[in-house]
Amino acid sequence: LQYNRVWIPDNGEVWQSAEITKNYKAGDRFLHVQLEDGTELNYPVDPAALPPLRNPDILVGENDLTALSYLHEPAVLHN
Repeated sequence: LQYNRVWIPDNGEVWQSAEITKNYKAGDRFLHVQLEDGTELNYPVDPAALPPLRNPDILVGENDLTALSYLHEPAVLHN
């Protein structure tokens, strides 16, 4: 999951986009990410429930949600 973008739950924004900056290995307790504002953080994760992946920018604004690569709450809200 290195250099993919994910959705991180956020109290104010509901979801925030973040880019994974360090390779994640099974069993790691943290996901190293950088938020869109440049903030870097170690996001605690449960290996059984990793954050949802973000769709590529080319798919943003699709009229047909079934065209999205990843269909989940943050993808629908962002679209």
